[in-house]
Amino acid sequence: MIRAVLFDVGECLVDESREWDGWAAWLGVPRHTFSTQFGVTIAQGREHWDTFKIFKPGFDLARERAKRDAVDQPEWFGENDLYPDVRITIRLLRQAGLLVGVAANQSEATTIILRRLFESTVDLIATSYDTGGIEKPDPRFFQIMAQALRLEPHEVLYVGDRLDEDIRPAGAAGLQTALINRGPWGLTHRFDPDADTLPTMRIDGLRELNEGIAKYNAGAH
Repeated sequence: MIRAVLFDVGECLVDESREWDGWAAWLGVPRHTFSTQFGVTIAQGREHWDTFKIFKPGFDLARERAKRDAVDQPEWFGENDLYPDVRITIRLLRQAGLLVGVAANQSEATTIILRRLFESTVDLIATSYDTGGIEKPDPRFFQIMAQALRLEPHEVLYVGDRLDEDIRPAGAAGLQTALINRGPWGLTHRFDPDADTLPTMRIDGLRELNEGIAKYNAGAH
């Protein structure tokens, strides 16, 4: 049975539109131009940071983040960037007796933001910053999260928008998975044949999780 749900952050809990707009502004690129190239890069199956290198050859993420921090323009997200279905879904999952957590690749700064947003409403917040650099898509990342919840991997459902970073490695670690069809990766990966076979379930929004988990657990009895 599924006893816990772990959420990815970007395009699962957080609408990253403002974040990418911020990077476009930082690079001095029109938002439409940046978003178009961003989508093309993802559709080609390339690392999304390659988009930045197109507009700024030699782009170094750590260095550019430090520059933004130095001029008080850091990466940032808040309550208004959460998708509308996030808070109610977390509340309903916990009311149903499930453990709920947030687990993703995040920097120290964004990990602090996540704790401010969610620490009073979820059971676990853990990121690649907390694991000492073990990050998705390393299956060990997901195993660490299951251990932190004191559950077997197959008792944990991981919700993410990417086949490559979320669904495949979480499944390889023994977790159940839910592929959400939103954001640039979710909308692109939904046409991949693996999207029909790898996830435990596919959803268009988080509100579908309660019913999906209930059906899965009923079948597990």
